[in-house]
Amino acid sequence: MLGTRISSGSPFEEMAGYSRAVVDGDMVYVSGTTGFDVLNKRFPSTVEEQATLAFATISAALAEAGTGLENMLRIRIYVASREEFERIKPIIKAHCDKARPANTTILSELVEAEMRVEIEVTARIPVN
Repeated sequence: MLGTRISSGSPFEEMAGYSRAVVDGDMVYVSGTTGFDVLNKRFPSTVEEQATLAFATISAALAEAGTGLENMLRIRIYVASREEFERIKPIIKAHCDKARPANTTILSELVEAEMRVEIEVTARIPVN
């Protein structure tokens, strides 16, 4: 098996047999991450809360890999509606502004009805 695997403890990782992130050399590939609240075992009701939790989970995975959001190269955002995208634009900007990664945003029906946003990131581990 190539690369180091990182888990967030989400039940979805175990159910579907995937890792939150995979580190390969100086690259980190973070799986699509939703705003699932692992502690309370639920999705928050608002897209804003879900986006904030998704970025927190992504940030934790990147930190475990030795990098951070400031080293993002690519971000893909899947959001359930245009209206919800408008509401999370400031959250996206706050987390991406420093790195200015390449971005693709897609309106998408997500796997669970409660899911409103899913975010996927690729980042580089800085070489010192």
